[in-house]
Amino acid sequence: MDLILFILGAVLTILGVLGSFLPVLPGVPFSWLGLLLLYLAPSVPINYWVLGISLILAVIIYAMQIIIPAMGTKRYGGSKTGMWGATIGLIIGIFLPIPLGIIIGAFVGAFVGEILNKANSKKAMKAAYGSFIGLLASTFMEFVVAIGFLVFFSYKAWEFRAFLF
Repeated sequence: MDLILFILGAVLTILGVLGSFLPVLPGVPFSWLGLLLLYLAPSVPINYWVLGISLILAVIIYAMQIIIPAMGTKRYGGSKTGMWGATIGLIIGIFLPIPLGIIIGAFVGAFVGEILNKANSKKAMKAAYGSFIGLLASTFMEFVVAIGFLVFFSYKAWEFRAFLF
């Protein structure tokens, strides 16, 4: 049972790191589920503090990945309509079957939102650029947390490696 939970946890944690770049996979939530599976292994003592704090961190990071592109739009002179456009475009981009759909969706959403708000194309492009910068920042943030979860998973798995033999 330990080995199965370890393998499933390792797969989810690695998928979490990949998911920080691939929009179809929720990166940090997958990484957290990998940690949870490791702690569910009978030979690894469960630590509710680690699981609770890492869950809170995973939820915050996941929410921030949707919020930060809208904040980037606002920072670069976008309106509330542009912020909503960036958020809606980002969510639609997650489901687009094209490469970089999430980036294109947030960018186009912010641009269209600003055009609907009667902004000129130069101001709309600047707001869309802010959305792009925000998306890059949130992706980097998610990647760092997913790598942190992977390192912690590896450390704990090494610490309790006796269950592998």
